Amino acid sequence: MSSAFRFAPRWVATAILGTMAACSSTPLQPPADPVPARPASTATPAATSESRAPPAATIEQPRARWIAVSWAELPGWDRDRTAEFWPAFRRSCERPVPVWLAACASARKAAAGSDASARAWLEQHLQPYRVESPERDASGLATGYFEPLVEASRAPRPGFRVGLHAPPADLASRRPYWTRQQLDALPAAQKSLRGSEIAWVRDKLDALLLQIQGSGRLAFAGGAGAATQTVRIAFAGHNDQPYRSIGRWLIDEGELRPGEASWPAIRAWARQHPQRVDEMLWQNPRVVFFREEPLPDPGVGPKGAQGVPLTPGRSIAVDPLNVPYGTPVWLDTTEPLSSVPLRRLTVAQDTGTAITGAVRADYFWGWGADAEAQAGRMKQPLRMWVLWPR
Repeated sequence: MSSAFRFAPRWVATAILGTMAACSSTPLQPPADPVPARPASTATPAATSESRAPPAATIEQPRARWIAVSWAELPGWDRDRTAEFWPAFRRSCERPVPVWLAACASARKAAAGSDASARAWLEQHLQPYRVESPERDASGLATGYFEPLVEASRAPRPGFRVGLHAPPADLASRRPYWTRQQLDALPAAQKSLRGSEIAWVRDKLDALLLQIQGSGRLAFAGGAGAATQTVRIAFAGHNDQPYRSIGRWLIDEGELRPGEASWPAIRAWARQHPQRVDEMLWQNPRVVFFREEPLPDPGVGPKGAQGVPLTPGRSIAVDPLNVPYGTPVWLDTTEPLSSVPLRRLTVAQDTGTAITGAVRADYFWGWGADAEAQAGRMKQPLRMWVLWPR
């Protein structure tokens, strides 16, 4: 998020493993409001989707083409629980790019309390476009991410020796900053981190998980039966080093076979090869720094790159050069490791360094064990359509 693998992971999520996509792993700051090209021609809205012919229009994006289509092309469009999408869309309308100002003003006044009323508003005000690559390929990749929850301590103690850090005071003075290996091994680099600790976690893999996801939740156990305090840590910067996948490295080393680089498999390999854990982690030189935030409502997700909270099952990370933040996106993919269709309306609210290309989405599953499991297994074929103001 900017990012967003959370209770211990966005972990298993595609971004972590190398075969995964790191959405919140290295969250990017929201770019300046993009103003995509307008269609060459636009159809006049009709009363119903059935009577409306698709306009003969193509919108060119830097690395994608949008082709105007009819609503009938969207598989499963009439079966989605569209009212569940509406709160996520309204959140995006709190920070709209210029082309969405009029549509968002209308959406704020609309009463979309049912699937039918939400769908009717969308069909009246928006036009669907199929997303393709510049080479006219409409197929792509869907991965998943989530918000990890990691047990932590406010002070170093037995079992909690790995620090999570705020941006060090000298971060801006070195470009790029120290690598992960240097921060672990060089006294001068270690000195630069002193005093910037936010918390301590159990091991380096927990820390890496949070860094790949770009944010997460920390659970501080209270003493003498006191309640556990949970806070959020959010992305606050990084060391300007490139992100490299440890999952990919394990495959290249012959330690894991392609398709096996899940987070549980990486954890298992680390337990079996403790003497090589640092070697593995140092393959990824990027280190992320955090800031602590309160968590007044545990039911609200972390903020994505658009600057609004993410909604489980309705927020995605995209390449913002091809899909501007706040744009509704219809996904046609499947549930992880199955052929069960996953077809639903989402909102582009986040990005990540691994989320690039025309037909590319990182699906936010939320937080907790189920979200971790789903996100970690998701690497599915994808088709997608954007809904754009008329």
